Amino acid sequence: MEFKQHSAPHLRPATRVSRVMADVLIALLPGIIIYSIFFGPGVLINLVLGMATALAAETAMLYLRGRPLQPFVTDFSALVTGALLALAIPPLAPWWVVVMGALFGIIFAKHLFGGLGYNPFNPAMAGYVVLLVSVPGVMSQWLLPPGLADGAPGFFQSLSIVFTGSWPAELDVDALTGATPLDEVRSGLMQGRTLGEITTAPIFGAIGGVGWQWVNIAFLLGGAYLLYRRVIRWHIPVATLGSLALISLVFYIGDPDLYASPGFHLFNGAAILCAFFIATDPVSASTTPRGRLIYGAGIGILIYVIRTWGGYPDAVAFAVLLMNMAVPAIDQYTRPRIYGHKHEP
Repeated sequence: MEFKQHSAPHLRPATRVSRVMADVLIALLPGIIIYSIFFGPGVLINLVLGMATALAAETAMLYLRGRPLQPFVTDFSALVTGALLALAIPPLAPWWVVVMGALFGIIFAKHLFGGLGYNPFNPAMAGYVVLLVSVPGVMSQWLLPPGLADGAPGFFQSLSIVFTGSWPAELDVDALTGATPLDEVRSGLMQGRTLGEITTAPIFGAIGGVGWQWVNIAFLLGGAYLLYRRVIRWHIPVATLGSLALISLVFYIGDPDLYASPGFHLFNGAAILCAFFIATDPVSASTTPRGRLIYGAGIGILIYVIRTWGGYPDAVAFAVLLMNMAVPAIDQYTRPRIYGHKHEP
């Protein structure tokens, strides 16, 4: 009898890229649902545009590079990049904004470095930063949550706004859009007002902005799912949120009229989305246990520093990209010691 022996590896890995990325997409669902409830169907339009563009760019780049399509197009990594980018863009941004960001993330931040597994920077955050620097006006035009806006565009009205750039006559763009809670606090402090005075505005809720606090709670539930599924480890989320909470607590105790509380920083902006879904990117993040703690803590501290003294209200993308640059050094100096060998940096 002939026994056919196939080439190695003979054992398939328990964790595949497609399974990990599928779990990430599933974990995003609670946040996406709550996000679309509070901020309208434009969120879903952005998601479709971002994911479709990312998948198309992935396919085109693989073809141009002469790489096989099947294992890479179907691993869902491009869809995750498109989804994370879309969630960071205002819901009624023009269609070309989402498309441009997704194209830059996939083409320049991913494939020009060698594709999945070789990109030193998070592709979604790279695309977002390019948009933030290129079209800052568009990137600051956020919809107000229900109760604070005079009406809200429906699905077909949102489609018209996204693809034509013109608002229907019955909708007033100034009455429907406004500053985010982080923007409101930043501009208020620059005007010499105290946090107590600023947070009396209707946009602020119990622990964060109206709508934003529930979106972040939903993403927190999604992050718990990723931990339960062991898709990510606890080091980066705990270090990111813990360092952000600790440094904000220190300054808040020192002067609560000038510095926001830890709860405000955690449940406004994209800190929770960053901690569980962005900073934990397995390619661009640190890979050693101690390195993950340092990497996450650095992101949390940078988020606070840039939010408080920098030029951008929400600093997640800049914090992640800056720490991406530090990952090679962090991994070099935090390698676990091999038993029986002297550790040499």
